[in-house]
Amino acid sequence: MSTQMRNVLRQQLGELRHEPTAKRIRAELGGRTVVDSTRALLVWEPRRVVPVYAVPVEDVAVELEPADGAGAPADDSVGLSLPEMSARPVLDPSIRFTVHSSEGRPVRLRAGGAAAHGFRPADPDLTGHVLLDFDGFDGWYEEDERIVSHPRDPFHRVDVRSSTRHVVVELDGRVLAESTRPRLLFETLLPTRYYLPAEDVTAELVPSATRTACAYKGEASYWTLRAGDVVAEDVAWSYQRPLPDAAEIAGLVAFFDERLDLVVDGVRRERPRTPWSR
Repeated sequence: MSTQMRNVLRQQLGELRHEPTAKRIRAELGGRTVVDSTRALLVWEPRRVVPVYAVPVEDVAVELEPADGAGAPADDSVGLSLPEMSARPVLDPSIRFTVHSSEGRPVRLRAGGAAAHGFRPADPDLTGHVLLDFDGFDGWYEEDERIVSHPRDPFHRVDVRSSTRHVVVELDGRVLAESTRPRLLFETLLPTRYYLPAEDVTAELVPSATRTACAYKGEASYWTLRAGDVVAEDVAWSYQRPLPDAAEIAGLVAFFDERLDLVVDGVRRERPRTPWSR
């Protein structure tokens, strides 16, 4: 009997996973390079949906200090409930690094007055490695290119395709945007996103101060929707200068269909449940 690949990926979510990378990985802290490795691993702790880097301790240029009490166990009270993905709460990127779902010992790295968290896993396959808190460092590089948000997952893909589908975005029956020239962004294990020309948006969108970063698409800027007496904060976003993997969506506008209604070719889509539903 055939197995859907999506289910295979989900079945492994509750396990500690790792994958070697051939890329040279460097990290800066306190104005200096403190990690430089060609032997790095990508590591997913159980229930984590994005990886962190782990490197041999010998590839870290500063001492690893004990950090007792810096870690916290990830019981079932922590995380996001996504029943279609996992029977247990999922540890999405909003769950801080110091929350761990595997056995190990927390450590701390210091350089130039700055500090970052690390974690020495107890798993025998990861002996001699330290997991590193991506957000705790000043900058990360794969080879000589700076990366943002989190390490890129080699099993995660982003595809953008031009389309002539008829897309209508609504809120409480009120049309906010309508287009027959969307660009569809397909991203592994995430809902299809419909990026529309700004000219096809009829609702008033007010620029927001919110910014987020995606490892595959770059920095996103957000918009707050105003429609009559309705105000929906940060309900739309745009990548003005996307990374090369998503260059085709530059300047286009997408809406969270977790919070709005999307009608595609006359069919109203069910609102998906994702980390952005909240």
